[in-house]
Amino acid sequence: MASPRLIFENPAFEFQARYRLGLAATGGADLGELFAAAQKVADDDEDSWFDAWSAMALRVEGLAREYLRDGHEASAQEAFLRATNYYRASEVFLPAGDARRAEIWQRGTDTFAEVAKLSDGLVAPVEIPFEGTTVPATWCRVDDSGARRPVLLVQSGMDGTLEDLYLKIVATALKRGHNCLAFEGPGQGRVIRVQRIPFRPDWESVVTPVVDFALRLPEVDPERVALVGYSMGGYLAPRAAAYESRLRACVANAGVLSVFDGVVSMFPQELRHLVEEGSAIGRVDELVTEHMETNAKIRHFIGQMLWTFQVDSPSHLFRELKKYSMEGIINRIECEMLVVNSSGDKVAGSCEQAKLFFEALAGPKTYLEFTEAEGAERHCQVGAPMIANERILNWLDDRL
Repeated sequence: MASPRLIFENPAFEFQARYRLGLAATGGADLGELFAAAQKVADDDEDSWFDAWSAMALRVEGLAREYLRDGHEASAQEAFLRATNYYRASEVFLPAGDARRAEIWQRGTDTFAEVAKLSDGLVAPVEIPFEGTTVPATWCRVDDSGARRPVLLVQSGMDGTLEDLYLKIVATALKRGHNCLAFEGPGQGRVIRVQRIPFRPDWESVVTPVVDFALRLPEVDPERVALVGYSMGGYLAPRAAAYESRLRACVANAGVLSVFDGVVSMFPQELRHLVEEGSAIGRVDELVTEHMETNAKIRHFIGQMLWTFQVDSPSHLFRELKKYSMEGIINRIECEMLVVNSSGDKVAGSCEQAKLFFEALAGPKTYLEFTEAEGAERHCQVGAPMIANERILNWLDDRL
């Protein structure tokens, strides 16, 4: 049975509304503000979605700056955090080349920078050296005692940002005594938007510099380092864990055995045959384009991938995705793995991919599946971050 609709008939709108509403639990939304914005959105009208959410974000940012001028720093920090979430909500359906997307993303990063400024140094933007440049990260400490604590290295997948990660798990993990280093890599956040560096399959090349950076921080216990990856991060994080021996534990939410297999499952079987034959590139592009024109969910999903992988056609994208596989690599993972799944997750075959990934693991492993009875059956437990965090952090607590 499908879970009940919350606000919208449009499944993509409904998914995003649940996502942003769920983050109320960590300070990212207020129920009244969310419904006030949602009431101004016309189902299937992406421009109205942008207008409603960006207007609410601007309004709440204005409140935050007013509070700050009046010396109410706690209220200002709270409002800046909500504005950050609303800015993120407003941009999700904008095409990569839309000028509004860059502007709104920048406003969201700016409001989160204000959150950091008001944290007394406990939330700090940092730059991690990476192949002649840097990647952005947020270093978050439990307190300023200087005590060594376990550290969670936290990353997203295809379309998440540092700000999303803070609201998704970091704010909760800090309360449990975990310092956190959230980071963006190639294909993500600022790295794709500003630095124009696309995704790459050898994700260990990203995570190893992150581990190097973390271990230089005096508040990090080198024996208690864990890596957490969301969505396509369910491939990226385990891929890095296969080569990075300093990790004590790794969480894949959800585990991804083959990115290509997951994405191609969104299309008719004919597409897989065409891609594997490699001789009908034009038909591959035609078939994918047809589905993008008639299915908004696929249009945004594939459009995001074309941008973050920096490829010029669906056929080129699928050739690249073939490289994102754990085949021949998964047996290298030595740290303990937590594979998280959601029973109703239909994003790129994620539910089945997580099961295949777990079965393929040879080392110490735990499987955790969330269900509709918990209200956490959607992709990465959208709408239920506290339910997810309780059980994920319990598992990490027991190991770190």
